[in-house]
Amino acid sequence: MRRRVKNLIGNGTIKKFTLELGEENATSAIVLVSVDSATDTSKVSLKLAKLDGVKTVYEITGQYDITTIMSASSIAEINNSIDALRKIPGVVDTNTVIILRKVI
Repeated sequence: MRRRVKNLIGNGTIKKFTLELGEENATSAIVLVSVDSATDTSKVSLKLAKLDGVKTVYEITGQYDITTIMSASSIAEINNSIDALRKIPGVVDTNTVIILRKVI
């Protein structure tokens, strides 16, 4: 089994491994992000995607330029990720909502 996995990694079939905790063990948040008009939004998006806890990054239209979906084991960890997000050059404003419950 180990050789097969090594071969799948070697030929690029498997690119990475991730661990996702069950929803009942995670805190999730949606973070809306405004980017300075002099800053390339796509560069900010790439930096956001590398932050701990960031699951998805969308470039959007409207009042905000980017939205991210974050997940962590606690609100404190979400807070740490948001603090790191706000330090990214070009980020000028954020609006965070904690997800209380997934309906569907």
